[in-house]
Amino acid sequence: MNGASREALAAARERLDALTDSTSVDAGSLADELAAVTALLHREVSLRRVLTDPAQAAEAKAELAQRLLGTQVSGPAADLVAGMVRSRWSRSRDLVDALETLADTADLTAAQQAGKLDDVEDELFRFGRIVSGNPELRAALTDRKATTSAKGELLRSLLGGRAQPATERLVTRLVTAPRGRSLESGLESLSKLAAERRNRMVAIVTSAVPLSDPQKRRLGAALAKVYGRQMHLNLDVDPEVLGGIRVQVGDEVINGSLADRLEDASRRLAS
Repeated sequence: MNGASREALAAARERLDALTDSTSVDAGSLADELAAVTALLHREVSLRRVLTDPAQAAEAKAELAQRLLGTQVSGPAADLVAGMVRSRWSRSRDLVDALETLADTADLTAAQQAGKLDDVEDELFRFGRIVSGNPELRAALTDRKATTSAKGELLRSLLGGRAQPATERLVTRLVTAPRGRSLESGLESLSKLAAERRNRMVAIVTSAVPLSDPQKRRLGAALAKVYGRQMHLNLDVDPEVLGGIRVQVGDEVINGSLADRLEDASRRLAS
């Protein structure tokens, strides 16, 4: 998003935070309601165009949203959507993308309130690693011919009782309603969104053997000093990393493995 849409999303996030700070609002239920509105506006293209039409009065669009949603979702959810359509959006699709982001954020907020946000972050990362290492599972989860109920049942068999409720809801929405996203990019976006809940960055750390707790603390502290933000470590073990570690933060890769140093030395000798 850019321009007006970015500003509209930022304002909506502030309103969401204010809502979920209230003990009277259940963040998990709010997430489900926002996801339902996302599905509605994704399906009803003409409706979302009306709700984002800059030629229409902001208050008229808000009243329309209230009329349509007032009996379908809770008051807080309807108020939040009404506030969003009052804003200006660069593209009509951006409103739907923003609603999807708010639904995911509400689920992560529910996990944070329950003291389980770290677990959700780790589970999202591990699920991504499982999928990347199992082509058959990935094919089943991304099969366009498979029904939503079949995919949901498969995920329940994989995650039900083994993962946090928020993790299961987030992954299920991504798989059953990808909205053009790949499974990998969707999981990456969810991991980044989870990190943002604590104003943290995510570092993917690959090592030949599991890191000890002191090593993890030292690495986290060092990365936090470099990037100026608290760092969440997603840890992966790869025996092909001959020594040291490989760290990826966003698009930046810090190679400290022996394998990388040997490859670099070979290139220098060859040249």
